[in-house]
Amino acid sequence: MANGFLMEVCVDSVESAINAERGGAGRLELCANLMEGGTTPSIGLLQVVKQCTRIPIFVMIRPRGGDFLYSDRETEVMKADIQLVKQYGADGLVFGALTEDGYVDTELCTALLAASRPLPVTFHRAFDMVYDPVTAIETLISIGFERVLTSGCDSSALEGLPLIKRLIEQAKGRII
Repeated sequence: MANGFLMEVCVDSVESAINAERGGAGRLELCANLMEGGTTPSIGLLQVVKQCTRIPIFVMIRPRGGDFLYSDRETEVMKADIQLVKQYGADGLVFGALTEDGYVDTELCTALLAASRPLPVTFHRAFDMVYDPVTAIETLISIGFERVLTSGCDSSALEGLPLIKRLIEQAKGRII
């Protein structure tokens, strides 16, 4: 961790995981289908990345690309995936779910958080699609997320920096 910052790199292959670690990453976010925004990787990919790297691996839990509204069956898939990646050594999890009107789906997220314990959990870039980020950050804190991944609801974190700064000030260390 250089200068108090930990670099997390999103990867979707063994080679990119190895290269990220060599390049100074302190944590990996392991996904499949990065072109679709990331989906749950295979257990085989998780196993081999665990064998080839020494840094923590947070695994994306997302059954498909597209929006962040999930059916009951997709929810069951997510819960099953959580149990499997925990069993195969995930160090943390990354997921998020929204309602049709753009709010955090607290019911689903609370259930997924419960299934995820004791692992740390990050709410992913679904955050960038919320209707009201100021309200959403409070919701995430209240239901137990430790981290949020965001570009400040903009095309890049640099473009979204004003909102990111505002959210950091608002959160006062209650979420990373």
